Amino acid sequence: MKSLPLLFASVAAVAFASAGELAAQVSPLGPPTAPFENPITPEKAVLGKILFWEEQISSDDSMACGTCHQPSAGFADPREQAHPGFDGLFNTVDDIVTTPGVIRATSDGKFSPDPVFGLNEQSTGRRTPDIFGALYSPTAFWDGRAEDAFYDPVTGALSITYGGSLESQVAGPPVSTAEMAHEGRDWAMIATKIQRSLPLSLASDLPNDVTRAIALYPTYPLLFEQAFGTQDVTAERIIFAIATYERTLVPDDTPYFRWFMGQTNAMTPDQVIGHDQFMTVALCTTCHQPPTFTQPDFFNLGLRDWQEDPGRMDVTGLYADRGKFKSPSLLSVGLRPRFMHNGEHDTLWPGGVGQLYMDGGGPVHDNLDVLLEPLDQVPGIDMAKIMDFVGNALTDTRVRDEVFPFDRPTLYSERFPAGSNEYGFATPAQPGGPVPRLLAKQPAYPGAENFRIGLDGGPANANSRLVISAAPLGGAVRGGVSLFVDPRQARDYFVVTSDAGGGVGYATIKLPIPNDPGLIDTYFYAQWFINDPTTTHNMLSTGAAGFRIRN
Repeated sequence: MKSLPLLFASVAAVAFASAGELAAQVSPLGPPTAPFENPITPEKAVLGKILFWEEQISSDDSMACGTCHQPSAGFADPREQAHPGFDGLFNTVDDIVTTPGVIRATSDGKFSPDPVFGLNEQSTGRRTPDIFGALYSPTAFWDGRAEDAFYDPVTGALSITYGGSLESQVAGPPVSTAEMAHEGRDWAMIATKIQRSLPLSLASDLPNDVTRAIALYPTYPLLFEQAFGTQDVTAERIIFAIATYERTLVPDDTPYFRWFMGQTNAMTPDQVIGHDQFMTVALCTTCHQPPTFTQPDFFNLGLRDWQEDPGRMDVTGLYADRGKFKSPSLLSVGLRPRFMHNGEHDTLWPGGVGQLYMDGGGPVHDNLDVLLEPLDQVPGIDMAKIMDFVGNALTDTRVRDEVFPFDRPTLYSERFPAGSNEYGFATPAQPGGPVPRLLAKQPAYPGAENFRIGLDGGPANANSRLVISAAPLGGAVRGGVSLFVDPRQARDYFVVTSDAGGGVGYATIKLPIPNDPGLIDTYFYAQWFINDPTTTHNMLSTGAAGFRIRN
């Protein structure tokens, strides 16, 4: 009898739930299946959420998984950056729009000019894909190279026999030298760094579940003990936790799902028409099958010549797969700023993706998928209504508004974007000449072993000096250059510049910050000076940057 009130309460809760709540409870989009070897648990999921948003997982503390997968952008990247494409030259016809990563660095963490991007952030070779397609697929990435069987990246042992494509995907970006890592970085190094890091110490505005977990278990070893039973922080466990968190991100409360479950006014009349055409005459379900609105196969839409990017052929080696790419999920696609693997389109309609299908694919017909037919030849087709359905009726407003379970912290790189700590100006070799540049985007915090400040510009093989001061200056001129740091409260670091090519110099000074809480909220300021005998005063200088050591 004692159970009756509880049973009644639960029944009453269902009885008085809104139609939207009921639709979400019985949505045709169920949670993704977790592999036997990595079951979902609340403790593992919240640890994965912390790690997904942890910028310290990258080499230079500037990139988290969530940097490139933000909910309000449909779990794609709101940022964009040009990539020169196949020919390696900017401003040519094969340029693409992808995602910024990290400045190239050698295995010892020192900056190293990239042949294409120099000492600027590198761009990824493809646009960041959404995560929803990966949740429900036996493969992940645009080319499907992340496969079902997952192998521990440290030991090489088979960890997941079937259903581990999401784990395989998670393992890639943290060791990618374009996305998150310096050269030679491996997962053993990542695990060691995470073990010593304070959870989300660089982030702010932490979600409630994350705040509670860190308050109870304030170190990563303690969090791992709750999730896995022991305090061992390993590569496999990091990957398992992140994949588990991602499997909790189920966008099952869209207008379409509510309409599907009987809430007849959940979609607008135009969206219903768009839905009907999507499901029938437009043949969209060939590649985007509900309820996930994706499917495991790969397709060539004729966007570019396949030599620019072979796509799936890189994985299978099959000529028949040339130029084919994975079908992305359309769930919350209307939130994404760009579309296709090369970021070619920035609108759904008018123009953009919708026009691509109206035309029956792109201009390159070699290996164009045979299922593509020009929709502009289909009587009565209404692409505006189809894209209204796709862009709006498939969007979960919780994803758009970043509310639980799609809530997230604010990243350090969002609060303090690269360049926001810089001030002053450079003294170039000559008016209009190259301007020496300070590389100073990394966060400063106690225990930051890889903190570094770089120089880009000035002559190669020149004596240079990095001045670190406890106080700034407003530009007092001395020796022909402007001082933006106070030399009376400064320490100097000397290095001969290396040659980036063409006689242009660059340098790196590594300045590990002691793990001393007493340093929190202290400030320091940095400016480079470079000897240059071709100038009037034999000296060049960069602008300056200020740093606050944060908790």
